[in-house]
Amino acid sequence: MQWATLAAAALFAQNVAAQGNMLRFACSQLVTERTDPLVNPGMKYTPHLHQIVGGNAFNVTMDPTKDMFAESTCTSCSFKEDTSNYWTAVMFFKHKNGSYHRVPQVGNGGPQGKLFNKGGLDVYYIPSGKVTAFKKGFRMLAGSATNTVDSKVTKANICHRCWTSPSESKFVGGAPCSGTDTVAIPSDPTCKMIRQTIIFPTCWDGKNLDSPNHQDHVAYGQGSGATGGGACPSTHPVKLPQIMYELMWNVTDYSDKSMWPSTGSPFVYSMGIGGAAAHGDYLFGWKDNSLQLAMDNNCNLNADCAKAGLHKQADATYSACTKNQQAVEDTEGWLKEMPMGDKLIKA
Repeated sequence: MQWATLAAAALFAQNVAAQGNMLRFACSQLVTERTDPLVNPGMKYTPHLHQIVGGNAFNVTMDPTKDMFAESTCTSCSFKEDTSNYWTAVMFFKHKNGSYHRVPQVGNGGPQGKLFNKGGLDVYYIPSGKVTAFKKGFRMLAGSATNTVDSKVTKANICHRCWTSPSESKFVGGAPCSGTDTVAIPSDPTCKMIRQTIIFPTCWDGKNLDSPNHQDHVAYGQGSGATGGGACPSTHPVKLPQIMYELMWNVTDYSDKSMWPSTGSPFVYSMGIGGAAAHGDYLFGWKDNSLQLAMDNNCNLNADCAKAGLHKQADATYSACTKNQQAVEDTEGWLKEMPMGDKLIKA
């Protein structure tokens, strides 16, 4: 079994290498709050809670005409030149007594080495041949926050993995969204962690920086999984770097089934529903043409890259980049109810 795991990890690394080098870096948590400038611009106390990483210029409106690198004074991501914002829903544990507790996040291991973050997530930019970097003002959404049907989700793009190792540094399984990975959030007391993977479309219409549903201007190519994406359709002919999020939810403290509800999954996202509703939001914010240069010059993993002018920050530096909540409420500890609707009042 150990040899099979190592072989699968090596195969993933080889597949990525065949596409060219990739960026893989950590982003610590900037803020957790109920805002969403992509889907609910200008609104505080949006329908569900998000955990946001990236540049500290993040706000409830996010004017697409502004240069986010110039607006930011720091970023919670490893590369100093990346002030993009990345966010996802928050996972909660539902106790049988009806209360909720936010599931903590940890850094991620893997065949390319451990990444250090304080909460947050890990980001990949995977090229496949010549790619065109995102433009200023570009934004997109992967997944649907209202979906409740697993079969409507392509498992190769959005999935969950039961991580049976007590350490995130010990790689478990094969390539992302393969093997026994599921769309649903695993409900198994042997899971020490649950890894969530969100893979974004890699094909762009070449014209629109956004669309009304934040999805129609992009499309998935013919490829499957984290390979950089396959051939693009004629409607979306421009090949983009493949963005992938990886999150490690530490569920070790919730393995006692006597705490679990009698029916349904003990783990839900902040919309109050399961893995089929997993989604990720992306707002571009790299400095000048640094991302294009990184893709053109095969900048690799989480390291300085002189040809693109990329500078890797110390984990203590990017983890210190935080932002006060704009929608102020205490979402930590045991909650009487999910942070939805009106401002949360704790029991």
